[in-house]
Amino acid sequence: MPYLIGFLIALFIALTGVGAGTLTVPVLVLFLGVPAPVAVGIGLMFSAAVKLILVPAQIARGHVAWRTLGFMLLGGIPGVLLGSCVLRSLMTAGAVVSLDTALGAILVFTAGWQIYSSLRPSRQQQSRRDRSPLLGLLMFPVGAEVGFSSAGAGALGSAALLALTDLEPARVVGTDIAFGFLVSLAGSGAHWFTHASNPDLLLRLVAGGAVGAMAGTLASTRVPRRPLRFALWVGLLLLGSQFLFNSYHAWAAVR
Repeated sequence: MPYLIGFLIALFIALTGVGAGTLTVPVLVLFLGVPAPVAVGIGLMFSAAVKLILVPAQIARGHVAWRTLGFMLLGGIPGVLLGSCVLRSLMTAGAVVSLDTALGAILVFTAGWQIYSSLRPSRQQQSRRDRSPLLGLLMFPVGAEVGFSSAGAGALGSAALLALTDLEPARVVGTDIAFGFLVSLAGSGAHWFTHASNPDLLLRLVAGGAVGAMAGTLASTRVPRRPLRFALWVGLLLLGSQFLFNSYHAWAAVR
């Protein structure tokens, strides 16, 4: 089962650009029963492993804007380390329900925003002014969210790049993938030292993910990305709602 999950998640990443952590954590928690803190650590490590396969192709195509990436990392790296520390502080008895509630809220907000953005009438693209230096400030809370929940780097990073830079779409995707890889790498290191990991499960996910990433890369030019992304965000909205539903019942049982 972990091999299939890794394959499917990596396949969707290559086809849609949705971050690995956004998909991995809810699937591990809801379908495999992995504790939320461990799932976040695995999500970050799996994201780094899959994007290690995807990043070289983006670099070879010239799709990584290095200056813009540098501004993103100025805020993203400290943010992910802070988020990892916050998660570590919650890894105590009785804190799992709070973490599940937070993860559910993050998933519902992120998926809901992406669905709303997809349904808005498209406007004629205007010339955008490059405000890359602001990315350092904006990526700090994004990095903190990634360190805490393993979610958000792909969707929020792309939104920030589209709003604050004049990069063409291909370079937005390439720069965002490189950012997600480096932030996930930093966050996974922090989670590894807190022992919030399951090496055996991680290796099985990565083995399936390597095949999925290659298959998705080959099929990406033939599969329509927009409808697939929309369906994926709807699915994540439902998973996030399930997190909140389970958390509500857990709180009710405690009371």
